[in-house]
Amino acid sequence: MKPTPTIDIFTSPNFIKFTALALLSLSLLFFTHRFFFSSTATTTTTFSVPLQPPPHVLPPPLPPPPRRNPVPEVVRTGIVDETGAMSWNFEVGEFYVETDSVGEELDNVIAGDERDVKKKERRKGRVVKYKVCEDRLRDYIPCLDNEREITRVDKCERHCPLKVLECLVPPPKGYKTPIPWPQSRDQVWLRNVPKTPLVEGKRGQKNWVKVKGDKFIFQGGEAKFPNGADKYLDQISQMVPEIAFGHHIRVALDVDCGLASFGAYLMQRNITTLSIALKDVHENQIQFALERGVPAMVAVFARQRLLYPSQAFDFIHCSRCRVNWTHDDGILLLEANRMLRAGGYFAWAVETLDKDGEILLEKQKDMEDLAARICWELVKKDGNIAVWRKPLNNSCYINRAAGVQPPICDSNDDLDNVWYVGLRACIALLPENSYGVNITTWPARLHLPPDRLQSIKMDADISRKEIYRADSKYWNDIIVSYVRAFRWKEMKLRNVMDMRAGLGGFAAALHDLQIDCWVMNVVPVSGFNTLPVLYDRGLIGVMHDWCEPFDTYPRTYDLLHAAGLFSVEQNRNKCDISLIMLEMDRMLRPGGHVYIRDLESVIVELQEIAIAMGWTPALHETGEGPHASWKILICEKRM
Repeated sequence: MKPTPTIDIFTSPNFIKFTALALLSLSLLFFTHRFFFSSTATTTTTFSVPLQPPPHVLPPPLPPPPRRNPVPEVVRTGIVDETGAMSWNFEVGEFYVETDSVGEELDNVIAGDERDVKKKERRKGRVVKYKVCEDRLRDYIPCLDNEREITRVDKCERHCPLKVLECLVPPPKGYKTPIPWPQSRDQVWLRNVPKTPLVEGKRGQKNWVKVKGDKFIFQGGEAKFPNGADKYLDQISQMVPEIAFGHHIRVALDVDCGLASFGAYLMQRNITTLSIALKDVHENQIQFALERGVPAMVAVFARQRLLYPSQAFDFIHCSRCRVNWTHDDGILLLEANRMLRAGGYFAWAVETLDKDGEILLEKQKDMEDLAARICWELVKKDGNIAVWRKPLNNSCYINRAAGVQPPICDSNDDLDNVWYVGLRACIALLPENSYGVNITTWPARLHLPPDRLQSIKMDADISRKEIYRADSKYWNDIIVSYVRAFRWKEMKLRNVMDMRAGLGGFAAALHDLQIDCWVMNVVPVSGFNTLPVLYDRGLIGVMHDWCEPFDTYPRTYDLLHAAGLFSVEQNRNKCDISLIMLEMDRMLRPGGHVYIRDLESVIVELQEIAIAMGWTPALHETGEGPHASWKILICEKRM
């Protein structure tokens, strides 16, 4: 009997085949894992393409505003680490929503669902054409014409309606393309401002305004300036030669502006004057100012801070204005003090002493007493005009006698925080580092990085001046291309808005290229507050939340510019980009243009909305080429 042979399974052909197959499979698995999870973190491919703007240079979307409390260290909750490789060292975080109530969170969810539905409809091309509003809304300002709210609270303040306007505000019948600047300073079309209570009440006064044919004719004066605005400005310059309009003084505020003749005639002296007034029985004074091509917006000294930063204006003017500066412990004059630059001037002209002379003399005395207590120096008094100057430092405030009112503001008070912030009856101290004080003369201040660039919150620390200069160059290059390709100098631009102004590079470029216009620089609440820098440059601007309507009349602007705005605002709760577009239509003049630079995915949606509003849109590539993630949407609101 033959012995049974011993079988060595480790050397058998089947085992060798099985082992080889297993090793091959493991090798493939390892190669696949390394290719898909590791190579992206370790390998960089360089393409030769035109440079896009650095991530820190505007207009790419800014990050969310910084939290007031320190941001805690981020705990990684994913199964992929920072290199892209698989890792089991992770934690599962808790789901937490920071809201004031369950109801608010539910509202946010519903609002988000509604936005998602609208987005899907736009992507499917199902945006329904918007209807035209009723004719009675042709001069509608949503947050100032809210009939439900103004009947029970202060009608001068913003009270935005719960139901948003979702129709197109019509122009008045017979509306014409506005007369270009500088002719518009002296005449505007009658049909463009058909509501004329201001004119009807003052037409008989010398040098006010008259109707000639189909135009309003402005003759250089108002009841405030019976000898003409030019001579009135000469009088102030002779009283205080140090004012030096156009050099030391560049940005002014005209309170209760009437027909804005003061600001209109300061233009030729190299001064940008923001004219403000409330909306009341003389409700269309701001509408007249804007139609004339003068910087203006509806605003009022009431219970809340005006939407301008501290040390914004070099000169504040109030001629026969309906503001009781000494009322309520001088709280309104203290708000003017907050906005007045250190070393800036405040000019106040009262009624001539023809009637109620004793009352007016008493008002003058109260005003002089309050001004002295807040350390303003009475520089000159000539007849019914008085000019004060704000101190350059805090020495006077610190050395006041004990118990002198008004008190000094809390050191923790952010003087540049203005969005729905109540007034405070206290004196705002100047910065110890003199930021905002040492401003160079115009026009050098437009491009010299200001000191307050170092104090604002922004996504940079040591390279701020470089970012500032890069932003200016970036926008200058863009506007040069717009002027060349789209013939901006032939568009007769006058009233312009930059809806996300950043550091003001867009407005500075328009000035450098001699586009004869003014720019309302809007700083959204969703980003960093750069308003102090804008005013230090000699520009004007305002804080605003684009989830709400803007305080201006319909048909205000010739050009609206928005860079990176919609990609930021679309991610905010209760903020619908279609409503922002409708608000833009309300503010835009017939025949006006819109330039939007944003992510391609956003631009596609905006193009659908533009068509639904009756605009004529055109899609363009940026200077970075066809593969760039940003596109330009240019729209025209045709007559």
